[in-house]
Amino acid sequence: MEYLIGLSLALAVSLFARVTGLDRDRAFYPTVMIVIAALYGLFAIMGGHPGELTLEWIMMVGFIVLATLGFRFNLWLVVLALFAHGVMDIFHGHLITNPGVPVWWPGFCSTYDIAAAAWLAWLLWRRPETVRMT
Repeated sequence: MEYLIGLSLALAVSLFARVTGLDRDRAFYPTVMIVIAALYGLFAIMGGHPGELTLEWIMMVGFIVLATLGFRFNLWLVVLALFAHGVMDIFHGHLITNPGVPVWWPGFCSTYDIAAAAWLAWLLWRRPETVRMT
């Protein structure tokens, strides 16, 4: 069920952003990526394990840097960040023990991230002029 909800929510948020014009600003998807990257840190705090926060912080900073570079230079880097975070979600439990992460989260987040990456890739493919800063 978490996969269906992740996919549905990613499409709903992306369609809402498209219809309302929120995604006309090139900062929209990098900001989404930054929020997504911060959530595992939140789960580490909620789980009461500050040791895990250090490991989560290291990964979070990597995704934030990639999202920021994508904003500044090329939005395809944001597609890469979203997709890579989706793949990381699949393996997260094997890399870091974070008891604050809900059981359903990796499936939900992975599906959301990969669907959002596919949506942004489709937008960029349709309108290549939006890829680079002007």
